Amino acid sequence: MADCAAGPYALTTGPDGALWFTLVHSGRIGRLVPGEEPTSRRLDPDCGPTVITTGPDGALWFTEYRADRIGRITTGGVIYEFALPTPGCGPFGITPGPDGALWFTETAADRIGRITVDGRITEFPLPVTGAFPSAITTGDDDGMWFTLNQANAIGRIDMNGAVTLHPLPTEAAAPVGIATGLDGALWFVEIAAGQIGRITPDGHITEFPLPDRTARPHAVTFDGDGTAWFTEWGGNRVGTITPDGSVTVHDLPTPRSEPHGIALGPDGALWTALEIGALARITPVDSAT
Repeated sequence: MADCAAGPYALTTGPDGALWFTLVHSGRIGRLVPGEEPTSRRLDPDCGPTVITTGPDGALWFTEYRADRIGRITTGGVIYEFALPTPGCGPFGITPGPDGALWFTETAADRIGRITVDGRITEFPLPVTGAFPSAITTGDDDGMWFTLNQANAIGRIDMNGAVTLHPLPTEAAAPVGIATGLDGALWFVEIAAGQIGRITPDGHITEFPLPDRTARPHAVTFDGDGTAWFTEWGGNRVGTITPDGSVTVHDLPTPRSEPHGIALGPDGALWTALEIGALARITPVDSAT
């Protein structure tokens, strides 16, 4: 879907029935309608676009990790960029919140940010340093839940900026991706421990070891049946985990394809971004095996 140096990283389904994805190495935002050829829009080549999501305004919002900006692109391809107040903050995860704004993580500044659709930015400091806040999602409790990759914890921030941290049972697990399940819990991946984690809104944590503990799980999402799908960046696989913790993994056909982001596509299939330069369609949800 892209040249091998472009670095597809994260993807999401837009309101226009297309997959939108980031090309972290080449500084572009891509768009793919399943069955058609992909297109892309150029950003600053060195900005490092990482995570992308659909905003409440119907545009696509993304983080520019190396440029310390939040970007917005309309479905027609018009791009806006918003500089963040803190230099060197390294924005990474981004997701819409229940308040009509976008919430994002600042990996190098130990902060959670909030940006309104008209570009007003607020930053909330975390009560830890060197924590590397990474992915972020909206919980069913109307809080924003996020992973603290280097602090080995899951965090929650409410709409007023109050933060609660939940340490993980496994030391140095290095959580990255996180998503909200249909069971009301938050599911996350532990890239250094080779585990999938689950945390309830009241903070109860369960961890499920993967068959390959060196697989380096990276991202997680859910299909329409409530099954969690995750990528194994180091194992060259995608996997599923059921609410009771049953794990199934599927090898990718191309060796060392480096799967990163994963999302439910507009065609009802799961799609993953392969850093080698492709998007992979995994399997229709209604015929998953």
